[in-house]
Amino acid sequence: MPLGNEVKEALRLQLCDLQSYLLNAIHAAREASSTSALSAISKETASDTIFVIDQIAEEAIFAWFSNNWDADWPVELIMEGLEHKLTFPKDTAVEDTKLKCLIDPIDGTRCIMYDKRSAWILAGIAAQRGEDNTLADIEVAAMTEIPTTRQWRADQLSATRGGGLQSIAIDVRNGFTESPIEFTPSKESTVHHAFGTICRYFPAGSTLLSQIEESLWDKLYGNGNGVPVVFNDQYISTGGQFYEILSGHDRFVADIRPLVFRILDIEENLGAHPYDVVCALLLEEAGCIIEFPDGSPLDCPLDTTSAVNWVAYANEELAAHIRPALQSVLSRLC
Repeated sequence: MPLGNEVKEALRLQLCDLQSYLLNAIHAAREASSTSALSAISKETASDTIFVIDQIAEEAIFAWFSNNWDADWPVELIMEGLEHKLTFPKDTAVEDTKLKCLIDPIDGTRCIMYDKRSAWILAGIAAQRGEDNTLADIEVAAMTEIPTTRQWRADQLSATRGGGLQSIAIDVRNGFTESPIEFTPSKESTVHHAFGTICRYFPAGSTLLSQIEESLWDKLYGNGNGVPVVFNDQYISTGGQFYEILSGHDRFVADIRPLVFRILDIEENLGAHPYDVVCALLLEEAGCIIEFPDGSPLDCPLDTTSAVNWVAYANEELAAHIRPALQSVLSRLC
C-alpha cells in the first residue's frame, strides 16, 4: 500500500537527518584516523568487501536508528554487511514492520578512503511487502555527499515519489550549517562535446566495455575526423554518477558490467547492486530517465546481492536519441 504524502515527507526528513548524522560521524573519524587505518579490511561478505570506514558508518547508523527512529513506523533495515535481519525498534518481528529501508552507508568507499573524490550515503524507504519488495516500491530516497578533505561543501538531495527533488548544501567547516541549492539536469539532445560514460572501473571486462562505448559513439556521431566529441568520467560510485546526471555535468551514464561479466564468465558481484541504485527515484523526480539497457523500467529486488544493469539519461529527448543506438550495439556485441 503506497504511503501518504504526510508520511512520506516525515520519512524524507528522517532520512536526511540520518544521513547528516552519518556524515558528521564519518567526518569526525576521518579527522581522527589515518588513511591506512580507515582503509584496512574489516570483513568480507557476500555483497562486498567491508573496510574499517564502512564499519564506522554502520555503527553510526545503528546508533541513530536506536535513538531516533519513530516507533510508530517499525522498519526492517537492509544494508550491505548485515549478516542477520535487523529491525527498529529493536527486536520487532520482521512481519510486524511497516517499512523497509535499504541503505548503502558509503557508496564510493575507495574514493573517499584515499581522499580522491566524494563518496555518497544512499538510502530509500518502501512500504513493507516482505520478499515481494522491489525498487519500484521506493517512495522516499535521499543521498548525501561525503566530501574530500579539500571540500567545504557536502550536497544532500532527497525526494518523495510525486513530490519533486529537494536539495541543500551542508557547510562542513561551520557547524554543518545548511543552505538551499538547485539542480538542473541537462536539457541538451545530444552528447556532442559533453560527458557520456560506459562504466568500467577495473581491468576485468574493460576491453568489451570499451568496444561497446566506442561503437556507440561511432554509430551516433562517427569518429569526429579524429577529434573526440564525447568524454567519459569513471566516477567509482553509482551515487556519484547519479549526482553528475542530476547536476547537469553528465548527459548519459550506463553501468552494464553484470551484462558484460556474464558474457565473459566473470563474477557478476563486481557490478552494481540494489543498494547502489536505491536513489533512482531522485532521477525520476528530476525528470531524468533511468532504465534497464533494453529500455524497460529499472526494477530489482530490495536485497544486497542481485546484480543490476542500469542506464541513465539526463532527459527524455536524449534517451530517444541514444537508446536505439545502444540497443543496436549491445545486440551486436553482447
